Order: sequence, then C-alpha cells, then structure tokens
Amino acid sequence: MRWKLIETFRAVMLTRSMTVAADELHTSQSNVSRAIGQLETAVGFRLFVRLGGRLAPTPEAEAFFQSVQRWFLGMEALTDSAKQIREVGAGTLRIGAVASLAMSVMPEAMRAFRRRYPDTPVSIHTGDSSTVAKWTANRYVDLGLVTNLDDTPGLQSRLWAEENGVCIVPSGHRLARKRVVLSSDLDDESFISLNKGDGTRVPIDAAFSPDRRRQTIDAPYSAVVCRMVSFGLGVSVVNPLVVRHLDLAGMKVLPFEPHVKFARYIITAQQQAASALMTEFVACLDGM
Repeated sequence: MRWKLIETFRAVMLTRSMTVAADELHTSQSNVSRAIGQLETAVGFRLFVRLGGRLAPTPEAEAFFQSVQRWFLGMEALTDSAKQIREVGAGTLRIGAVASLAMSVMPEAMRAFRRRYPDTPVSIHTGDSSTVAKWTANRYVDLGLVTNLDDTPGLQSRLWAEENGVCIVPSGHRLARKRVVLSSDLDDESFISLNKGDGTRVPIDAAFSPDRRRQTIDAPYSAVVCRMVSFGLGVSVVNPLVVRHLDLAGMKVLPFEPHVKFARYIITAQQQAASALMTEFVACLDGM
C-alpha cells in the first residue's frame, strides 16, 4: 500500500472533494480519481460513492480513515520530536571537569553554548582527573575535561590544548621585574603547591632539581594557589589558563624555565556516538 495512495485518500476524506484534494496535493483531479481506484483495489472495498451529486465516504472508508488519522498523528508527533531534538538537543548535556577547568573555561564555553541551545539543561560535575575519567567511561557524564590521562579503560581522548606553565609572584616581590624566572631563582622561596597526589603537581616538582624551595602551603585548586600568591603568602608555578581567567590584582605573571607542560584533554567513552549537544559544546571549547 503506497504512501501516495494513503495521502490522497486522506486529502479526499478531509475535503470531501476530489477537485479540492487535487489542488491541495498539487496534482490533477484525474490523478486523484486514479489513486482512489488503486487504493480500493488494494484494500478490497469501496471507499466513496456519489449521493445526490456529492462525494460521500462509505462506512468502510470511515473506519479505515480512523486508522489513517492515527498513523498521520503519529507521524506528526515524530516530526515534532525531531524538530525539538534538532533545536533543543537530546535531553541533558552532562559534563565532567577537573576544578581548574570548571572554574576557568567553563563559564565562557557555556556562554557560547547557550547561544545555540538556550534551553537545554546542562549538568556540570567536578572531580580530579581520575574521577572524571571513571564518570566518563561509565557514561555518568557525556564527556570529560581533564588535565591528566590515566589507565582508565573504555575511554578515547583528544589533546585539546597544551601550554607552558608560568611563575606567579606577588606584585612587590624581588622577582617581579625579571623577564624569565628560572627554577633556581625560587631557592629558599615560600612555595605554594597543589596537594600531594594531584597529577598536575608531578611535572612542577620535577622542574626543581635540586629542590631548595620551602613548600609552606598545599592547596586543592590552582585558583586557591593564585589567590594566596596575590595575598603575598608565597610564589608558585601554575597553569596559565587559570591565571588568565582569574584576573587577580596584586600578582605578577612571568615566563618560567624549564618549561612545564600543562595539557588538557577532552575524553569520551569508547564507541559512543557524539550527540549534537556534545559536538556543539566541543566546538565552543575549540573556539576559545
């Protein structure tokens, strides 16, 4: 039973006229009449009769029309659903991110994302790189933003960006006028570190050999480290991404050698098809 025959039958039932139905379908009356005849042959019963010069559906046609209408309403619902998914996206976008990225790039990325999907619910979860990796592999989140890769199975990753670390010192510090700060320049300086066990701390510590820093304060987040430096509590080496988004007064940002690489990655579960929401959000990240 061809779609065109059903569409023609519905048009005739709604208009009660083959002439008007032909106009709505942008075809000729003879084509409509022919289609109705073909459909009668397919269903095995008469669909229309002439009563007093007017076209009238048979009881069988009325019963058949109810099924046709239910089918068309279902198709309209599918069309509306597709439109909603196209415009709003498929459900909630769930993002896992390490705190340094959640507090730095996330607001700007979300502003760009909202221009395309103003009403889509977004759920942001923060944790360390290992935790975000587990969330992503288990599909608790749709994608993850991390600064370190571990051996969590079931993931695929992409290097999003990589930058050299910077040295931060209080504005009035003796090193504030240097063009480049060397690791040896921080001998005997009060150094504010990330907590032990933080993956980002490992390459920073490796830059100091021999290590003559005085590690006086450990903090959980790079943003906290930066604020402490701005209050004159010590010096540090941090991800430049965090510094750019904090815009703190009372702190000088300087190039640091040897270079400490700060990478950030976008991770997703293996064999996971990217939704339109995921694709758009990643595009917002790449555009920053």
